[in-house]
Amino acid sequence: MIIYSEEESITKPFGIKKLDGTRDINFKLPHIAVGVFSEYLLDDIVAKFGCEKVGVISCANCQRPVYVMKYKDMKITLFLAGVSGPWISADIEELNVNGVNTFIIFGNCGVLDKSIEDCSIIIPNKAFRDEGVSYHYLPESESIELNKEYRELFKKVLQENSYDYVEGATWTTDGFYRETREKMEMFKKKGAICVEMEGASIAAICEYKKLNYFTFYYAGDNLDAVEWKERSISQLINFEKKTKVPFLAFELAYKIENKT
Repeated sequence: MIIYSEEESITKPFGIKKLDGTRDINFKLPHIAVGVFSEYLLDDIVAKFGCEKVGVISCANCQRPVYVMKYKDMKITLFLAGVSGPWISADIEELNVNGVNTFIIFGNCGVLDKSIEDCSIIIPNKAFRDEGVSYHYLPESESIELNKEYRELFKKVLQENSYDYVEGATWTTDGFYRETREKMEMFKKKGAICVEMEGASIAAICEYKKLNYFTFYYAGDNLDAVEWKERSISQLINFEKKTKVPFLAFELAYKIENKT
């Protein structure tokens, strides 16, 4: 059982580690950040845009890069997002220390409805909380609403770029090798159309800290079959199609910044 506490945490984030190895709370990043879970997509973005590496998110035994990139006439913080609730929550905490207050985070998910085509865009509107991190930031509940603020704005981005999308609930789990058929059918009956590892955690930490956020997915493996279908869960399968997805995040960032 996870016990929720309203008290401030004893431990505190110190911000990203700069290239000289120091952490500085006075070092300010562009206030809108785009988090990418795929290292291959991140490398593709860095190759296509003017990206300056400014530091790393350093936790446990890993270091993940943080860049400042230019998109049109604005600067965006770009980072390799940590997979799982604990890592993405730490990312948000550390980046917030350095001035980020708006997060756009996207990645792959599994689908619970076989009619959702591979690499389709999914907008989650609710997350079933089958992980641990969200319960440390918000009191216990079965689910949490997602993407309240920027949902319609993102739909405008998709429409302008001729993208179809599916909207529905997601099942957030931190036991990715315990996605059993029994649980899959249970969450599907409750309205979940996909499964991933970070949605509920992102929403909970941002709500707790009063930060802005939007998270979305592109469809990968299919659990709605007699046998699990991998489809494009491997990052390099259908990679050319996936390389277009980051532009949706950047366009959303641009609209948020310019209130369009």
